[in-house]
Amino acid sequence: MSVAKVYPLYVAKLEKKGRTVAELDEAIEWLTGFGGTELRRHLADGTTFEDFFAAAHLNPDVSKITGVVCGVRVETIEDPLMQQIRYLDKLVDELARGKAMEKVLRR
Repeated sequence: MSVAKVYPLYVAKLEKKGRTVAELDEAIEWLTGFGGTELRRHLADGTTFEDFFAAAHLNPDVSKITGVVCGVRVETIEDPLMQQIRYLDKLVDELARGKAMEKVLRR
């Protein structure tokens, strides 16, 4: 599945909760290292999640992302790709719940 198919769903979820695209992009950049230009290129190219995370430079604090997404603890997921996708889902969920950006980005 491409990141471009899921990204609008993230945007819709966050905007419904009063959050912004800029906040989503900041969380994605924190997680993957992809700034706005790189992120837009991946979205335009239809990059799959597999290729997206293969090209990413995950934040060294990614292990601080803990909790449950879709009934599964993210820190116990064995498949590295699925764990990375769930890390992103967890950040989006935290933004949607109104968590402060400093906490979402583990500062």
